[in-house]
Amino acid sequence: MRIAGEHVDVLIVGAGLSGIGAAYHLRRAFPEKSYTILESRDAIGGTWDLFRYPGIRSDSDMYTLGYRFRPWLGEYSIADGADILDYVRATAAESGIDRHIRFHHRVVGAEWSSEENRWTVRAERTDTGETVTLTAGFLLCCSGYYRYDEGYTPEFAGTERFAGPIIHPQHWPRDLDVAGKRVVLIGSGATAVTLGPALTDQGAHVTMLQRSPSYIISAPARDDLAVKARKFLPTRAAYAVARAENVALATVIYQLSQRYPQYMRKRIKGWQRRWLPEGYDIDTHFTPTYNPWDQRLCLAPNGDFFRAIRKGRLDVVTDKVETFTETGLALASGATLDADIVITATGLNLLAFGGIELTVDGQAVHLAQHMAYKAMMLSDVPNFAYIIGYTNASWTLKADLVCEYVVRLLRHMYGNGYARCTPVRDPSVGAASLFLNFNPGYVQRAASQFPIQGTKAPWRLRMNYLRDLVTLRHGKITDRAMVFERTRDRDPVSTQG
Repeated sequence: MRIAGEHVDVLIVGAGLSGIGAAYHLRRAFPEKSYTILESRDAIGGTWDLFRYPGIRSDSDMYTLGYRFRPWLGEYSIADGADILDYVRATAAESGIDRHIRFHHRVVGAEWSSEENRWTVRAERTDTGETVTLTAGFLLCCSGYYRYDEGYTPEFAGTERFAGPIIHPQHWPRDLDVAGKRVVLIGSGATAVTLGPALTDQGAHVTMLQRSPSYIISAPARDDLAVKARKFLPTRAAYAVARAENVALATVIYQLSQRYPQYMRKRIKGWQRRWLPEGYDIDTHFTPTYNPWDQRLCLAPNGDFFRAIRKGRLDVVTDKVETFTETGLALASGATLDADIVITATGLNLLAFGGIELTVDGQAVHLAQHMAYKAMMLSDVPNFAYIIGYTNASWTLKADLVCEYVVRLLRHMYGNGYARCTPVRDPSVGAASLFLNFNPGYVQRAASQFPIQGTKAPWRLRMNYLRDLVTLRHGKITDRAMVFERTRDRDPVSTQG
């Protein structure tokens, strides 16, 4: 082990969309403070650098997926992965953030010492194998919430018999040629809805095999209001208008889905009927058993998914895999699908905080025993915050708010001489799953590995940007749950405002 002997005021884990945004907020607020970003991979971008499958794009509009502080100037509201990656990297380069990133540093452990009021963070060099240790006054985890090294693939019988390649989108081969090939795409989520039409554009005939359907709606690839606003308003004002428009639209659709699910089912079915061929079996292939927004809605920019169906290039089959065969798949119904290539767009594996093992004063932090404070800190864990975005809106909306809150929190600490802040759990507050009322398979498989939430504020998770806007951007820093303390060499002081 090599002890680096370095100390920074704030240590950020992850150089993706969240980590770069966090660094910008910290650098702007505290130019005199030191920070470092540790990134396990060899590049900036996180998700947008990792995924390389055809058609990779945002499933949220870029006026809300983009940073509040840096207007999105691209032509399309639903942007492709390469443009998003360029946007993140340009943000890092223009602000000098890229000079503070240490690549190939995978954080494996972080130990808090109340005696020293600091974190000791251990990182493994993924290129050399050595271990590096740094210390930090505050730890901000921006590592996302899924595993970068593997996706989720169910156990399918007979895969060893299939003559062609079986590919998970998270590990897309660069040289895969699908032109003229029969591709079976297993899955019905956002990845499958993205891949389907993209593969047909490359000359494949695609059959999307789904065990159960998802809600799929068309969305304009361009935002006409945003384009018009740019002609008449300054750049930032035009961006603010487009951002507000998209926040309002997403909020209305989500709230209608939660309060009037049967109404939204009918509306979505009506939208789909306009796109699909006459007489298409929407009930079988596009009507889930769950209500809208119990899982994320899938977007089809300009109806590309439905267009591929209308043109006869994409078929949808709702059935279960019985077994792989030498030439394709046998289904539970007795039907068979011939395939040259099978793609398993079957989901992700979640991983809380990048798998970091947290310790507080020698005691291991078991996440399921800790309650999430304002959905961004952990009970009884000092000077630690994390970013997990919304499930019903753009990730960056939440990321920006968390970063703004952390800046306010640190400013309060620095201004009052506090060495640590700790959300202290109220034993009278009831507990619930962090992902209550959100039930996709990838969440249900890993829910027990994440913190819990409480039944009332500030422990309750609200997937509501407008509420969080008030709480995190403008709400009080001091409350009954947050305890601030000075260093041991002074008189101990805690404030519970």
